[in-house]
Amino acid sequence: MASFDKILIIGCGNMGGAMLAGWLASGLTPERFAVLDPVLDAAPDGVRLYREPPVQSDHSAVLLGFKPQQLGSLAPTLQRIAGTGVTVFSLLAGVSVSDLEAAFPDAAAHVRVMPNLAARIGKSPVILAGRGLDSRAQALALFDRLGSAVWLDGEEQFDLVTALAGSGPGFVYRFIDALSAAAQELGLAREMADQLALTMVEGAASLAAQGGVSPGELADRVASRGGMTREGLNVLDQDNILKNLLKETLRVTRDRGAELAQIAREQS
Repeated sequence: MASFDKILIIGCGNMGGAMLAGWLASGLTPERFAVLDPVLDAAPDGVRLYREPPVQSDHSAVLLGFKPQQLGSLAPTLQRIAGTGVTVFSLLAGVSVSDLEAAFPDAAAHVRVMPNLAARIGKSPVILAGRGLDSRAQALALFDRLGSAVWLDGEEQFDLVTALAGSGPGFVYRFIDALSAAAQELGLAREMADQLALTMVEGAASLAAQGGVSPGELADRVASRGGMTREGLNVLDQDNILKNLLKETLRVTRDRGAELAQIAREQS
């Protein structure tokens, strides 16, 4: 059933919950979803909540949202609900498509998915990679509801795009916080610094998202020769300090994906 008309979310934590909220906000009906989570306080109205794997279900897809290191222990208990005709979508960082195929050998398709928490408001990039789908278009249409979904043909790049698009919001939030903190140390009141930093980043990102002009060109348009902005950019541009810092940030984040995969395999 490639239409994914019934989806069971297994482990509805921060990310799974954000995706469910995003899908519901996009207009999908609650009856289309069910949640399997032994500790979740409650599911949204109309969404069925299971505490244990159901004996029978009619879902066409499952979304794995538990911790990667739990795959080995949980997979045997999920075989009957991730079997013939079912597509397995996985949020498990570092767990490869081959790992998913080994864990759920009877499933119709195995697809890695990486959004970020902006899925809750329909503003997340969503990266997909996998094997076995009859129609990528239907999967992309489902995840497009959470923002903008793209298919990655080379799974070897999945940890890198996860570092950029999945972990990236954490880096942006840290930048906003640091920008405000710097202004505070230079004398601005905290409330005003927080408000100005957040509003500035929101507006700058919205303008960049309109397209037509690259972020690099936008930076140059803001910075007139000899002006205030140019003086600040000179600090960030000196010896490629900002680019090199972010390159190292993405590198260690990407490499952690391989480490998590190894941990998951050792514990399976």
